[in-house]
Amino acid sequence: MSERRFLLVGLTGGIATGKSTVSALFRALGAEIIDADQLAREVVEPGEPASRDIVEEFGRAVLQPDGRLDRKALGAIVFADPARRKRLEAITHPRIRERFLTRLAELESRDFSGLVFFDAPVMIESGNYRTMDRLVVVMTDAPTQESRFIARDGGTREDALRRIASQMPVAEKAKLADYVIDNSGDRAATEVEVRRVHAALLADLAARGTAQPRGGGD
Repeated sequence: MSERRFLLVGLTGGIATGKSTVSALFRALGAEIIDADQLAREVVEPGEPASRDIVEEFGRAVLQPDGRLDRKALGAIVFADPARRKRLEAITHPRIRERFLTRLAELESRDFSGLVFFDAPVMIESGNYRTMDRLVVVMTDAPTQESRFIARDGGTREDALRRIASQMPVAEKAKLADYVIDNSGDRAATEVEVRRVHAALLADLAARGTAQPRGGGD
């Protein structure tokens, strides 16, 4: 049984659904945010064990001249070969998990008693959502998702459709959520949605006393 006083909330969505905007709004309301992408960048910094293991596995061609990881070069290798992608995940995921647990321990040590969001794009696909106390999914309608992708990445509509289709449909993710935030409208509408969910999560925390993982507590 967990003795932590905060509620651990998974935050996920689909590409270009506006998850980063929602995350920033939760942070502004006083929530702690643990960003999986940031942890992934940290573990491959020069000198980190994962960086050394990646070079040993994939060669120095995946490094930039300054010694930092060339994500584009590494991506070209691993996305063309599922076996090599699994090898990369075997190198990075344990280190990411270690940093995540360290962050949780830090929050516990200072007796944090609010909301902690773990912002991760593939939380459902990885199964990590099952270890969260609550799950929030950010979604938009399809035309908005397409237009935001094009505006952000500068690609074509075909590029957008291909990338969106490569992911688990956000509507399927929403079926597993405790709360869904519709980010199809303008920022003001999103702020209303975020405040609604924020209040509901605080009520969940108050009602439960000590947080328990999803499906746990028996």
